[in-house]
Amino acid sequence: MAEKQDHVDKSRTRSVLPSHMGGGPQGLGDPNDKSIRRVEDVMIRKMMRDDSKIKCATLVDAFVKCGKESGFLLPFMCRKEAREMQLCQLKWMDDQDFYEEHKETFLRERTEYRTTGIKKKDKRKEVLSL
Repeated sequence: MAEKQDHVDKSRTRSVLPSHMGGGPQGLGDPNDKSIRRVEDVMIRKMMRDDSKIKCATLVDAFVKCGKESGFLLPFMCRKEAREMQLCQLKWMDDQDFYEEHKETFLRERTEYRTTGIKKKDKRKEVLSL
């Protein structure tokens, strides 16, 4: 009977995830791990894309305005505005310092999540309820 109990205890400590992705104070991974998975790199790029739209807001607004005025002819009438907007966003997406800044932000948020177990969106709800 003790043999079955040992088997149950061992199965509770096993995980499908590699050791650096599990564990930690909340069981969400090592908070001090600074490696980036492919999925997380995609999330960083999404953050960069969102911020590049803010940095290129005047060009984005010009494209939107052109699109509203052109309607269905947008692909033909707004080529200049679209190209300028794309070049501006591409400039930011190719900037290595911009990437590193967002990577550090992502790692800081991930470390906080792995330490506390509270997601960034959940923290906003907590602050609003106080």
